[in-house]
Amino acid sequence: MAEKKTKTHEVLARKYRPQKFSDVVAQQHVTQTLSNAIQSGRIAQAYLFVGPRGVGKTTLARIYAKALNCEKGPTPDPCDNCAICQSISEGRCLDVMEFDAASNTQVDRVREIILDHIGFAPAQTRYKVFIIDEVHMLSASSFNALLKTLEEPPPHVRFVFATTEPQKIPATILSRCQRFDLRRIPTAAIVATLDKIAKLEKVKLEGDAALAIARGAEGGLRDAESALDQLIAFCGNNITEADVLSVFGLVAWNSVQEMATALLRGDVATLFRYIAQMDDGGKDLQRLSVELLEYFRDLLVVAYAGGLGSDVSDNEARLSVLREQAALASTERLGRIADILVDVQGQLRYALSRRTLLEVSLARASRAATAVLLDDVVAALAEAPEEGRSDSESSPRAPLVSPAAQPNPVSAPAQTPSPRAEEPPPVPRRSRTIAAPADPAAELAALHANWSGVVEKAGEVNPLMRSSLKDATPVGVDDDSVTLSFDPEFASSLEKLNVPRSIRLLQKLVEEILRRPVSLNLVVGAPRPDAEILNPTDSKPAGKHPDSSEAGKRDWRKEDAVRRAMDAFNGDIIDVRE
Repeated sequence: MAEKKTKTHEVLARKYRPQKFSDVVAQQHVTQTLSNAIQSGRIAQAYLFVGPRGVGKTTLARIYAKALNCEKGPTPDPCDNCAICQSISEGRCLDVMEFDAASNTQVDRVREIILDHIGFAPAQTRYKVFIIDEVHMLSASSFNALLKTLEEPPPHVRFVFATTEPQKIPATILSRCQRFDLRRIPTAAIVATLDKIAKLEKVKLEGDAALAIARGAEGGLRDAESALDQLIAFCGNNITEADVLSVFGLVAWNSVQEMATALLRGDVATLFRYIAQMDDGGKDLQRLSVELLEYFRDLLVVAYAGGLGSDVSDNEARLSVLREQAALASTERLGRIADILVDVQGQLRYALSRRTLLEVSLARASRAATAVLLDDVVAALAEAPEEGRSDSESSPRAPLVSPAAQPNPVSAPAQTPSPRAEEPPPVPRRSRTIAAPADPAAELAALHANWSGVVEKAGEVNPLMRSSLKDATPVGVDDDSVTLSFDPEFASSLEKLNVPRSIRLLQKLVEEILRRPVSLNLVVGAPRPDAEILNPTDSKPAGKHPDSSEAGKRDWRKEDAVRRAMDAFNGDIIDVRE
């Protein structure tokens, strides 16, 4: 009984492999240089092709071998019809030796394959061409054995190396080669190639499906062709975007677009819902983070340049959506979001719970998209009217930042320039609508009498505050502030106490005694004697530290820029260092 013959299937990546320099996709900077070198006779003894997987390194090496040895050559346009061209294309030419360095790392194999045959003239062709793929896998001894031969090979020998990791190749080898860096293939070029192959294979490929395949290939044409081959086997002659997404676990462009809109609007609930749906549907969350990062990269490009150029599909509808989204946030916010998405890339690789990490990161990104920026505050201050400034001091001003984002008024000292002697003495600021104390001296005496209780209550919450507050003494009560003085010998206690959480607690305890809202003013200076503090009839103004009211100092509260900043942040000057 005659045996039934089966037709051998040739994968698309091999079937449609470029056979001429003009067929290579998106590597014109390499093909043009090699064509000109062959045409002018300036052929180097060794070439090194560097680039990621699937961009054409080995393909270019074979085309280069055909161009050198074609019966009509050397020519930059091999005929592909002569016996030599066909034998090289089919991998059976004895004079074009191609081997994988990963399988032949030992120096003995290098001697056997290259060094022992390099002195013999080619049997059929004009040049002997040695193509070494993944050359970085060779051992150090193998590289050393090649050094002299690579620098001064026989006139009939040419070397072509290909690698994805050039940093692992010794500098002595790199210096003897002409290096060409192959680029990732643009998405639009991959889509065009897939459409051409689909027409030749008589397969109906939707535009969105081709774009999804190209996005998943990440710049590698061979990966895209292999994916198309797999989809034809799975779907038949009609391939849709849904088929691509289900087979490879990719995320639809519309889903990424809707997530980006929710992120820019600060809608964290919608983001969490999308992540839950994709996680339950088996989508790769690390791939989702990459898609979001690329999407916000496109938003940045559109925000700055107004378009995407030729990097992504020229779909005008999608470009219009990107322009609308780019208008929702400034370039500074888009940059901050991109920074957060970049940081999460390395963390997702080793995270035990990718979903939780991605949810937290997107929540941070949505906060970055909606939080008030310092530039906005500065712009608002610059636009504030100069007229009527004195009237605004006695009335409350609407805050420019949310209460949660307001800094503590005593969190940092103001840095000021040198004083001017002609300025009048300081005048207390009354920018907030707080009732003035009926008797500052009486309030100061009440604080001094109850200070030990304040220290104990603060120490119960934070034991470290107890030791710091023992070195502090209330020395002044103003309209809206209380001054605490620290002995210069214990200035470090002020630094330990001056943190937002401790300041808020101490401020609350002081307000309970005075029964009105106040801010705290922490200074370093010799505390007043107890008798001076407890004497309500003291002629000296309470609340004024001797070091803070010296004659001749500049009154920074009267400066327009300083006053506007204090009003905007609801703050106060706690120290002037000169």
